[in-house]
Amino acid sequence: MLSFDPLREFDRLARETRERPSSVMAFDAVRDDQSVTLYFDVPGVSGDDIEVHVERNELTITARRVWTGDDKETLVSERPQGSFTRRVMLSDALDADRLEANLSEGVLTVAIPVSEKSKPRKINVTMGSNQSDQINVSGGNSADD
Repeated sequence: MLSFDPLREFDRLARETRERPSSVMAFDAVRDDQSVTLYFDVPGVSGDDIEVHVERNELTITARRVWTGDDKETLVSERPQGSFTRRVMLSDALDADRLEANLSEGVLTVAIPVSEKSKPRKINVTMGSNQSDQINVSGGNSADD
């Protein structure tokens, strides 16, 4: 009789996940006052094999990587190949019309400026010179109510 051990099954699944090569383009995102920058890992991919598209607020990165066999028998194949797509939803606070992309040393850098209306700005506070500019706030607990 076989018994089911959920912890052993969980360990098996975790081990398989660690051993299986990932086909997802990993990325980091950082923001400063001027822009949001995304860094996508695309090792072994040339600039001709990368497409960057923006439609509405969705950024789509597609990369294609294929290794040639040269009529050789493959013994082990752990490096993912094929076409990989990553979609990222962009905030309305970004100016996707001015997006820039650059590929260097296996990292695709996508810089998206923050729109002018979304940048932090200081608001000047003016003081009223007469009492008609003041706001009267009542707590509603007086005997006159």
